[in-house]
Amino acid sequence: MAYKGLIERYRQYLPVTEKTPVVSLLEGDTPLIRLKRVEEFIGENVRVYGKYEGLNPTGSFKDRGMTMAISKAAEKGVKATICASTGNTSASAAAYSVRAGMKSYVIIPDGHIAMGKLSQALIHGAKVIAVEGNFDTALEMVKLICENYPVELVNSLNPFRIEGQKTGSFEIVDFLGDAPDFHCIPVGNAGNITAYWKGYNEYKKSGKSSKNPVMMGFQAAGSAPIVLGAPVKNPETVATAIRIGNPASWKQAEEARDSSGGVIDMVTDEEIIGAYRILAGCEGVFVEPASAASVAGLIKYAKKGYFPKDREINIVCVLTGHGLKDPDRAIKSVEFAPVTVKPDIKEIEKLIKI
Repeated sequence: MAYKGLIERYRQYLPVTEKTPVVSLLEGDTPLIRLKRVEEFIGENVRVYGKYEGLNPTGSFKDRGMTMAISKAAEKGVKATICASTGNTSASAAAYSVRAGMKSYVIIPDGHIAMGKLSQALIHGAKVIAVEGNFDTALEMVKLICENYPVELVNSLNPFRIEGQKTGSFEIVDFLGDAPDFHCIPVGNAGNITAYWKGYNEYKKSGKSSKNPVMMGFQAAGSAPIVLGAPVKNPETVATAIRIGNPASWKQAEEARDSSGGVIDMVTDEEIIGAYRILAGCEGVFVEPASAASVAGLIKYAKKGYFPKDREINIVCVLTGHGLKDPDRAIKSVEFAPVTVKPDIKEIEKLIKI
């Protein structure tokens, strides 16, 4: 049977009815890729998988939540949507809004959005407004607008976003046959760790899995309010997708951590870029920097001896967005930059070392 999108696949677990007009770009069904080179950094008894969410229609995990948020907005007869975004939400909101025949408005922090993501929002017809400040400032503006105008908020404060995003955990269990032992995930606004934990619990309750994983969330060191225990006024990190100083789902993320016996910790930009390069250069998996925070955290904790060595364990790292979201960072991160030579075979041979 042809795949019809995550709402149709997991309809029984989602708050939709026959009256809900499903707005889909056939999101979900993303691969769980065995990361054998990464396993070499972790241990012989460990199987590591990357949930490659960059293969969603707009290139990030946001599509899982957006299909739900926009479908429910269409059910209400909404004519326009709005979001604050560091990039991926704007791209997804714009695509799904135009798919549904809605107008899309996006408020971004000026100068702090990767061009790959901004280009997506613009080409899908979103009206993009840049404000001075960071993501948290943009979100405050959006909330004020929603109080005064008939527009639908589609940030992860929208509960339907979480409902859609939880399906990632369903797919992981369906693939592995049970929940993994550990689940590593980047943490920015904290909606995704909240969603995955919700999904794992629901699948376990329904008998689809026998256990829940230990949840391991990782923030960027320059943007780690949950780790520090206080909002960060001016967050800074190369991982722009998680450059958030006051997460909307803060308490829910702590609940996922505490209930699973897990951790929320931070990784440096150097650790993030290191994992980013390992994924691309050793595994052939190109992700945006924020996605690599999950693998950076995994490597950090393996070095601490955190993972048990007396049994076989499965670890899943969520790779939240495609590398083409931020091509400038990729070019800055390579050792061999493009060079220009004359069309002379001897000149080219000087550069080839086999």
